[in-house]
Amino acid sequence: MSTNKSPIPVIIDTDPGVDDTLALLLALASPELEVLAIIISFGNTDARSSFVNILKTYQALARHVERFPEDASRFPGLAPRRKTILALGEDRPLEGELHSAQYFHGRDGLGDITTRHPDLNVDDEHPSNHPQLLLTHRPGVEVALDLIKSEPERSISYLALGPLTNLAKLLRLDRDTVRSRIGRVVCMGGALDVPGNTSPVAEFNFFADPYAVKELLAPSDPGHGIPLERFILLPLDVTTPHELSFPYYQATVDPAFKSTAAPSRLEEKTPLVHFTSAFLERTREIMVDFGKDAMELHDIAAVWCAIENPPVKDDHEDALPTLQPGWKATKRKFDIERTGELTRGMCVVDRRDDQGAYAPGANRAEVQAELERHHFQHAGTYESTAVPAPVEVESRPIIEGPLAVDHKGGVPCVTQTPGSAALVQLLLERVWGVKA
Repeated sequence: MSTNKSPIPVIIDTDPGVDDTLALLLALASPELEVLAIIISFGNTDARSSFVNILKTYQALARHVERFPEDASRFPGLAPRRKTILALGEDRPLEGELHSAQYFHGRDGLGDITTRHPDLNVDDEHPSNHPQLLLTHRPGVEVALDLIKSEPERSISYLALGPLTNLAKLLRLDRDTVRSRIGRVVCMGGALDVPGNTSPVAEFNFFADPYAVKELLAPSDPGHGIPLERFILLPLDVTTPHELSFPYYQATVDPAFKSTAAPSRLEEKTPLVHFTSAFLERTREIMVDFGKDAMELHDIAAVWCAIENPPVKDDHEDALPTLQPGWKATKRKFDIERTGELTRGMCVVDRRDDQGAYAPGANRAEVQAELERHHFQHAGTYESTAVPAPVEVESRPIIEGPLAVDHKGGVPCVTQTPGSAALVQLLLERVWGVKA
C-alpha cells in the first residue's frame, strides 16, 4: 500500500453498477483515501437509479456496523472527518444517443435487487438529509470544481469509474482551474489490444460517451484536454485479468451464495455479505452465460490504482505519471470513434509505430494463448512478439483528420499491476474482513 501519510482526497465519479458498488466499498474501507464527494453519472443504469444505489450501499454498511460495531474501524469512510458530498451529475452523453448497461447490471443497476430483495431498499429515495452523506441539489460538476479550488493544489485524485461526461463538463466549466489544480485522474475505460465488452471493439464507458473521451484525451488542441501527465487509464487490457472467482467468493465470504434460484437470506449472514451476495447472484448468472464463473474487477482495479498511486505534484509535462513499484504504464496513441455505425467508442490505435501491435489479421486471443502455452515472457511492454505491418513511405506523409493530431506521445495506460491475487486479497480483507 501507499506510504502516503495523510489520506488522498478523492472525488469518485461513478455510475453504480455492480463493480462500481464494490469499488466504492473498497474506497470506504481504505484509510489511504478520503472520499470528498461522489458524483453520479448515467451509464450502467440511469443517473437516478445510480443515486439510489449509493443510498442502498450506505444503508447496508450502516446496518452492518450497527450489528457489528467492532467492524466500524474497518470502514473509515463511513465516518470521515467531514461528510462525503453526494451529488447528481450528467444524465446523458455530450452528444449522440443515450445507452446503458442494464443488460448486465439490471434495470436498477444492482441485479434487480429492488424487486428481488425489497429488504435492501431504502425507505426514502429523496431524503433531505442523511446520517453519513451531505446531500446537495447543486450539479455534480459544480461540486467537483469547488473542491478542486478549495483543496491544496494538485492534491485531489479524480476517479472516473463511469462515462467521462462529468469530467468533460467540468473541464468546460473552468478549464484553466481544472488543468492547473487537479492532482491526478484515474480512469477505467477503453480497449486497446483486446475486444470490447459492449461491442466487438468498444468498452462500455468509452462507448457511452465517446464525445467526452475525445474532448479530454484527443482534442484537436492538446492544450484544451486533460493534462496527460496527470492522467492514468486502466483499459480492459489490464483490468479484465483481475477477477474474483464466484466459487472462491462462496468458499471465503458466503458459503450460502449460489444464484437467484437460491436467493440470499439475511438470517444466514452479516448485513454487508447479504447485500453483496444479493446483487452478485444475478451477476454470476450473466457471467456464466458468458463462459466465466467469475466477476471481472474493472472499477475495483481503478480504485486500487488510486490507493497505491497518490498524486505527485512535480510530474513534468509529457512525462509518464509516477507510479509505485509493481505498477507500470506506457503511452499509447489513439483517437476515439464517435459516430461509426459499428465502431462507436472504439479506440483507434495508431499502430504504424506501435511495438505492441499484433501481426495483421492475427487472432490475438489465439496468439496470446499460444504464447502462454509456451510460458513465454516478453521483455517489452506488451505480450505479443508479432511484428507490426511495415508501412513504406518515401517521405513523411501529410495526414489530415483526427489522427493528424499529435497528442504529445500518447495517453498513459497501465500495463502492469501487482496482480489479480493481490487485489482479491485486498478486497476480501477490507470489504468483508476475510483473511484468505
